[in-house]
Amino acid sequence: MIAWCLSRLNSKFCLFMAEKESTNPLFSNPLETYPGLTVSDLNRYLPALQKADDIEMTIDNMHDGVYLSDGLEGLRKLPSASIDIIITDPPESPWRGKDRPGSPMTLQEYYKWNNNWLEEAYRVLKSTGALYLFCDWRLSGMYHSMLTNFLHVQTRITWRKMQAGETSKAVTWKNQSADIWFATKTKDFLFYREAISDQKDMEPALAQETGPSNLWVDILDTHITPAEEMSGDKPELLIERILKASSFKLNWVVDPFMGSGGVGLVTKKLGRRFIGFEADQDQLLISMKRIDQS
Repeated sequence: MIAWCLSRLNSKFCLFMAEKESTNPLFSNPLETYPGLTVSDLNRYLPALQKADDIEMTIDNMHDGVYLSDGLEGLRKLPSASIDIIITDPPESPWRGKDRPGSPMTLQEYYKWNNNWLEEAYRVLKSTGALYLFCDWRLSGMYHSMLTNFLHVQTRITWRKMQAGETSKAVTWKNQSADIWFATKTKDFLFYREAISDQKDMEPALAQETGPSNLWVDILDTHITPAEEMSGDKPELLIERILKASSFKLNWVVDPFMGSGGVGLVTKKLGRRFIGFEADQDQLLISMKRIDQS
């Protein structure tokens, strides 16, 4: 038997293995794998996979990790007032739970589901904590309304969401933007203006006088084709700007719907500590690989 775990050492994620009996791989014959994962990857990361039931944290005993878990279930496992910043892009069409599998939620179910995880997000945030929520324009109004039930909405950031090389034609006006809602738990929160003073779409003097703009046209989604786009990933510079503005090194960052781990990847590069949840096992394995190899 091989026991694996994903841990953190000297501010870096590391994978370590304790051999008890043998080192036989889980898979040795050719098999169809998920894009981005090889048989070698499966042998390496599947035994290290952790689930929500493996989460045992207290406010004085926190640790990095990524978990196979629904975001709501994962958030419920975290201590109250333990997280500095949540950055996430909730799924637009989540599937029903085990009681009613196989079909997406109705609009009423989706609203209730969002309300439940936002309530948990509020609970786990520190008093100075913040939430950055990515969403499509179709859902932006709904999220604004829901966020005001729990948090203090500071602003809506609009960024240029346009894939390079995109050739599809719109029937009417072509949408090339998306929103990020920035909300805080209280009116006393961290915002480090100097860290983002190099915002390229503003003149330096204007940035110093009025503050950084909430219209981000200087960061472009650079995915060339859908095949190259990891599920849920955003441009690294986008996540980097958010982290530099609203967190310091060693702060705790959570993504309840992490997809292929883009937020975790940038979090690690910037020296923050990351906890992520993903309900899709293949996507979780991709994220483990990316974070481990970064």
